[in-house]
Amino acid sequence: MLIVADENIPLLDAFFGDIGEIRRVSGRTLRPEDVRDADALLVRSVTPVNCALLEGSRVRFVGTATIGTDHIDLDWLKENNIQFSAAPGCNANSVAEYVLAVLSLYAERLVLGDWSKLSVGIVGVGNVGGELAEKLSRLGFDVKLCDPPRAEREPESTDTFVSLGEALTCDVVSFHTPLTRESEHPTYHMIGERELAGLTSAQLLINAGRGEVIDGAALQSRLDQVNAPLVALDVWEREPQISPDLLDKVWLATPHIGGYSLEGKVQGTEMIYQAMSRFMGLPLRKQAGQFLPEPALSKVAFTGAADEHDAIRIALRACYDPRQDDARLRHTMGLPVDERGAAFDQLRRDYPVRRECSSLKVQLKGTSKSLHDSFRAIGFKLKI
Repeated sequence: MLIVADENIPLLDAFFGDIGEIRRVSGRTLRPEDVRDADALLVRSVTPVNCALLEGSRVRFVGTATIGTDHIDLDWLKENNIQFSAAPGCNANSVAEYVLAVLSLYAERLVLGDWSKLSVGIVGVGNVGGELAEKLSRLGFDVKLCDPPRAEREPESTDTFVSLGEALTCDVVSFHTPLTRESEHPTYHMIGERELAGLTSAQLLINAGRGEVIDGAALQSRLDQVNAPLVALDVWEREPQISPDLLDKVWLATPHIGGYSLEGKVQGTEMIYQAMSRFMGLPLRKQAGQFLPEPALSKVAFTGAADEHDAIRIALRACYDPRQDDARLRHTMGLPVDERGAAFDQLRRDYPVRRECSSLKVQLKGTSKSLHDSFRAIGFKLKI
C-alpha cells in the first residue's frame, strides 16, 4: 500500500509506517502524477483535493490533518466512492491558547491590570470558538457569541447568540469561522468596508480562522484612516503570497501557526490514523500521548507574593509568546519578492516546538483560590 503524505504532517512513520510505504511530498506543489499510484492521500489545508488532482488515480482514502475542509471537494470524493476524514477539533485548544496569548499582550499594551475587564466577541462558535469561549467565561470575561448557522439550528438557544453587529461592539473581536462561499451564511469577505468602518482604535480585531473572511484590501484601507482598530492576523488572503503592505500595518502578524502546538499537530495525525485504520479494518494500536516528548520547561512556581495577573502572564508566555513569530514573519518581508512565499511556507514547515499549557506544571504555594481557578481554566496542571 502506498500512502502519499504532506511532508509537514508530524509523526508519519510512527503512525503509518507499519500500514504501508510512505511517500513524502510538498503539499503546496502536489501534482496529479504524484498521487497516480497512491492508495491513500494525507494532506493539510494548503492542498486542494479535487477531480483535477485525483481523477485517474487509485486513491480510495483521503485524510486531512486539519479542522477545516474548504480545500476538499467533498461532493466529488463522495461521488467517486473515496473515503474522507478530517480532524475536527484537533488544534482547537492550540488556537484558543494563541488567542489568550494575544489578549495577554493586548492587556499589557493597555496597561490593564485585570485582563478580564475586556469584552470579547467570538464569531464562529465551532470547536475552536467554543473552546475559547469556555476558557474566557471561566476566566471571568464578558463573552458574546456570534454564529448564525448554529443560532438557526438551535432555536432554543436564543439567548446564547448575538448578531454580528453586536459582536463587533466588543473590546476584542476574534474570528473562528470556516471559509464558505455558497452557504446561506457565507463567510467569504464577511468583514468588509462597512463592518470595518464601525470599528475604532479602542478595539482589537483578531483573525485566527480563515484569511479570506476579512477583505484584505478593505482592511488595509481602513488601517490608513483615523481611529483605526488594532489588528492581529494569523491568517491571510492569498497565502503564502501575503500582502507586505497589510503586514506592515497590523499590530501583530503571525504565519498561520495559531494551531501549531505540538499537541495540536500530533492529535491531527492521530485522528486521520484512526480514520484510516477503521476504513481498512485495522486495530487502533497508537495514541498521540505515546509520542509526545518531555517539554523543555516542565515546571514554574509561584508564592503568595505573586500578583495574580502577573503570574498568569508569566506562565502563559513561558509556553508561548506570539511576538517571536511576529518577528520571524516580518523578517521575511526583507527578502526579495520572489522568495517571500517560500519563506512563509518555511516558517510553517520548520516551526519550533511549541507546547500547550497542559505540558507545564504550575506550583502554587500560599496563593488564592482565584488564581488556582484561573490556571485551571487556562489548562495548566497544578501542584498546590
